[in-house]
Amino acid sequence: MVTLEQLTYGVEIEVGGQTRETVAHAVQSVVGGTVRYIGGAPYDAWGVTAPDGREWRVVADSSLSAYPPEKRAEVVTPILTWTDLGTVQEIVRALRRAKCSVNGQAGLHVHVGSERFTGKTLAILAKQVYANEELIFHAFAVSEERKARYTKPLAPTFIQRLQRRKPVTREAFFQCWYNARQYQPTRYHQSRYSLINFNSTALRDTIEFRSYTPEGLHAGKIKAAIVFSLALCARALNSRAASAKKKVYDPASAKYDFRVALILSLKLSGPDHKQTRRHLLARMPGDSAFKYGASQRPKKRSALKTEATTGAGADALQPAC
Repeated sequence: MVTLEQLTYGVEIEVGGQTRETVAHAVQSVVGGTVRYIGGAPYDAWGVTAPDGREWRVVADSSLSAYPPEKRAEVVTPILTWTDLGTVQEIVRALRRAKCSVNGQAGLHVHVGSERFTGKTLAILAKQVYANEELIFHAFAVSEERKARYTKPLAPTFIQRLQRRKPVTREAFFQCWYNARQYQPTRYHQSRYSLINFNSTALRDTIEFRSYTPEGLHAGKIKAAIVFSLALCARALNSRAASAKKKVYDPASAKYDFRVALILSLKLSGPDHKQTRRHLLARMPGDSAFKYGASQRPKKRSALKTEATTGAGADALQPAC
């Protein structure tokens, strides 16, 4: 049984409004160590070497076109573990204190280490994400613009290849992903712009989740996105099979449906994950406790008594005089 705590991950946080040097010093204020200018086109990078030897990088990001070129930045973390979640949150707060900002262009990408995955479990993960795409897109308020360009839904033809070929090895899985027996992963391969990016798996052995935004540089919401990504991967690793049948998105029951998925499927139950559930459910319409809202809430005892003595059939309930 693989747990969230056993998986590694990394994060890319896109921000604007401050120079990359300022952003690097904000990171250093949390992790310590030294700041140095690395340079190099097109990333014009700054590095922060922490006392533990890990390097955090701040690089240019051309997608943040609403900001001046010198005030576009992306924080790229080293490989992290579960115990680093608090550090990531503190860095997010430091970026906010440094007056960094985010807009609709900014993205938050979570990379989960894929070294435990086989072709079979990668296929399981792909089918599980495909089946729940609509819930995921709504939970993270992915705009139509981002869905059309940077965070595309998984292609049905890709899922059909997985179902037909049933890959066991990673090579067989990548042949389905690239739809080619001979494939060559490159950094900017067009397949990377997907809700879940398996080009990154072939290239650098990470599974990239691209549906998130660093909304308001909110530390709790960014932690929730990381935990959600880890939970999706843990579920796939612990599953023997998966259905790719699309789940219907119903606004009337969306919050309830997603809460059930978080608790039962992703095992994000209990007080330890209470805040994560709260952030993940915040954008979903409906009632988290009842599938179709207030109409299903049990009536209070006083309301039941009033109905019994004043409603239909009340005469039969009144004592004889």
